[in-house]
Formats: sequence, C-alpha cells, structure tokens
Amino acid sequence: MRALAAGRIVPVPPRRSATVLLLRDTDGGPAVHLLRRRTSMAFAGGAYAYPGGGVDPRDESDRLAVAWAGPARAEWARRLGVPETVAQAVVCAAVRETFEEAGVLLAGPDADTVVADTTGADWEADRVALIARELSFADFLVRRGLVLRSDLLGAWARWITPEFEARRYDTWFFVAALPEGQRTRDVSGDTSGEADRAVWLRPAEAAAGYDRGELLMMPPTIATLRQLLPYAGVAGALAAARERDLAPVLARAYLEDDGAGGERVVLRWPGHEEFTRHVPAEPSGEEGRGAPSGARDRAANGGEAG
Repeated sequence: MRALAAGRIVPVPPRRSATVLLLRDTDGGPAVHLLRRRTSMAFAGGAYAYPGGGVDPRDESDRLAVAWAGPARAEWARRLGVPETVAQAVVCAAVRETFEEAGVLLAGPDADTVVADTTGADWEADRVALIARELSFADFLVRRGLVLRSDLLGAWARWITPEFEARRYDTWFFVAALPEGQRTRDVSGDTSGEADRAVWLRPAEAAAGYDRGELLMMPPTIATLRQLLPYAGVAGALAAARERDLAPVLARAYLEDDGAGGERVVLRWPGHEEFTRHVPAEPSGEEGRGAPSGARDRAANGGEAG
C-alpha cells in the first residue's frame, strides 16, 4: 500500500465480471442461491458466493452475434454506465455464468418464453464446452435457437476490487428469478467445478450465519444479502432493482497513527462501515503489494464468483 501511494506500483486494471443473485419465493420470503467455493480455490476459497464470473471478450466483439430480447443494448449501456459493447458483454456474462455454475438459463425460444428444463446429457455437454471456452455464448444460443432474455435481469450493485490488490474485478451484481420449471444443479458430486456445495437460504438466514461466523462471505456478498432483507417476495426485489444506485463501491486503504507510536492500515468501504478494518501495518521496509494477508482476504471484491 505504501508502494502504491508512492507511485512505485501501478494498480492492476480490474477485469469486468458479473454475478447473479438468483431468487425464488418461499413461504418465509425470497430465498437466494449460494455456492460455496472449494477451499482449494486460490481466490476466496471456502466463501459462499453467487454464480458469476468474468466477461468473455467474444461477447463484446460482435454486437449482432447474440440473439437479444428485453431492454435494448443502448438502454443497458445507460443503466450500467458503459459503452454498448461492454454492456452486452456484462449481461452475457451474467446469463452465461449462471448457466455454467447453477445450471439455470435465462433464455428462451422467443422474447416471451424461457426454456423449461436444462437437464440432460446434451445440455451438460454444452455447459462444459462453455466453461472450457470451446463454445462461445453466441454460438450456443444459435445452436439452440434461443434468445437471451435480458429483461429477466435487474441490475443491483457494482463493486470494484481495491487498487492495492493483485487480482482485481469490476463486478456488476444482478438479481433474477429462478425460471419456472428450471432447477439448480447439484454441485456436491462435481469434482471439476469451483463449488462443492449449493444452498437456498433466505437473506436473513444467510446473514445470521455470517454474523455467527458460520458462513464465510466476502463484503459484496453479505452487503447485497442485507440489502434484500426488506423484500417480502421476489417481485419486490426485481422491481426495486430498477431504482438501485449503481455507483461503484471501491474500498479505500490508508495509514493512520495507532496511538502507540506505530501505524495501522485502515480499510474502509464507503457506505458500508461494517466492513471497516484496522490492521497493524507492515514494517516500512516492506514493499510487497497490498495489506497483510488477513486484510487482503477481507478486502477482496469476490467479483469473479460474487
């Protein structure tokens, strides 16, 4: 962090990514789909997150290649605050990653329908090919005769990994309802994926588990869960998404006097004071990237998987 402040290192450009809070109604209110990342993962291992991942450059290169329904690309560009090609790529990432990680596909034969079932060996083969980037999302939609249903997504929030991190993401968070007839895939027996457990939890349950120290989550995940607490149903959350402020949340880090003749690192997320951390600073001779490892773990965006 000292090196960053002194201009000795340049922040890594964040990778664009998207993640989806997949929702369904229950008797006790809406529940959200969460995946637990394998502890072997280099990034956020053991943390609960939403389906999500990075943008595929192919989704941005040809704006006419993706069959599209819902708000026009220009409208999405205004909503997300990016050029049209980038908006398309971010929305595609949200839909594609939800299918890859949760087996849920926000697409249908036309602008008014959604596929009812994505199980079966042929769907699994396409899912694996998408993960391996052997198949582009546009080609997948064409092969299936499907249209991306961008109207089923609601933009909810945007978080950017702090500048002192070596691995950075610029992540848009979306909300979407689980389509009727579809079901999320069982990841427990999948040894090749990033997740080893999938659960449906009401936001209050998930937040309580986090507060008790039972569920590990990165700041964006628990923050967005808490933001869902006021809604009694999925429809209310989707409607609220239209008015959500998408100003990016970017953590700031600085040094302050610790009152004992030394310094400490302060990590603060504007508007999210519960995540403020005070960590003893490394000796001034240290010029490695970032804050101490514990601080880095708390500071990381979680963007690739939400």
